[in-house]
Amino acid sequence: MGKVKTVYRCEQCGTDHPKWAGQCSDCGEWNSLTEVRIEPVVSHRAKPMGGGYAGQAANVTLLNQITVSNETRLATGIGEFDRVLGGGLVTGSVVLIGGDPGIGKSTILLQTATHMAAAKNSALYVTGEESLSQVALRANRLDLATDKLQVMAETCVERICDTLAQLRPAVAILDSIQTLYTETLQSAPGGVSQIRESAALLTRFAKNSGTALFLVGHVTKEGALAGPRVLEHMVDCVLYFEGQSDSRYHKGLKEVANPSAIFLSRYDEAIPGSVVMISREGTRPLLVEVQALVDDAHGQPRRVALGLEQNRLNMLLAALILRYFWPVLQVYALKLYHNNWLYLVKWDYRVKYALFPMDKNA
Repeated sequence: MGKVKTVYRCEQCGTDHPKWAGQCSDCGEWNSLTEVRIEPVVSHRAKPMGGGYAGQAANVTLLNQITVSNETRLATGIGEFDRVLGGGLVTGSVVLIGGDPGIGKSTILLQTATHMAAAKNSALYVTGEESLSQVALRANRLDLATDKLQVMAETCVERICDTLAQLRPAVAILDSIQTLYTETLQSAPGGVSQIRESAALLTRFAKNSGTALFLVGHVTKEGALAGPRVLEHMVDCVLYFEGQSDSRYHKGLKEVANPSAIFLSRYDEAIPGSVVMISREGTRPLLVEVQALVDDAHGQPRRVALGLEQNRLNMLLAALILRYFWPVLQVYALKLYHNNWLYLVKWDYRVKYALFPMDKNA
């Protein structure tokens, strides 16, 4: 039996150091080195099944002899989730979804699993944090169909892969990657080595078998995914689930097909001080509302911005005053004198239309 070696491994990038240091010399992260005992290499280490990391044997082939086929996408049963995934879930893909505790990661994946199982796409939900009774209670609370979904409580990656190889489901959900471990390593679950090796084995299995995998990942206090940074590069897609984790409502998630309708359904005619504009969140266009609220100034007048940087607002107002104030002054002079308007601006696009709603030249 070989001698046990002790190294100091970075929790962010996984680089090994012979001695402890305050900063990782590879990624530059501070206070990220932890002591790790490296056991001798065992002979029963898991090997690739039928190919390499990408799921194919290492054969040299001419590029023009490669057969190109359209990837089959599986509907998750949630239209907005399919849109985020580019039209559905690709067979053999690995999706890592992270978010704050209580944000709804397990909820949306449980809903997805039940929808796909009901649509005759076999699904397996593997839980490593909760008991099967807790998963069943959540499904009953959400009023989900549970007669088709298969569930299992397991944390060993080798046993999970054996079960997946027998059942061959279309999709499998593993909650979470921080609770899984591989028998080839002696370190505790949640460590850098365990997360990296477990993710590698699961990704290799997905590429060889064609089973799509959802991996749930925890986040740190800084909002980054817990574990080595290489984890985000090992999977095919990384999703960050954001929202209000302190909300009092925890009754499941429901898609909003057209969020822009919130700003369009409440007004039948144009209202002074309110303008609907087109903004973009990521790659999706959204219709949002710009408001210029007016009130009497008690004491010294001031400008207050909500959802907009104060310096940016001052710059926009300076440009508006220089270009539009003097022509509009004759029209608004009497109104400004009597009402002493105070503008509270909510957005920065089309500010001039919100400030001067009746000025056709603005």
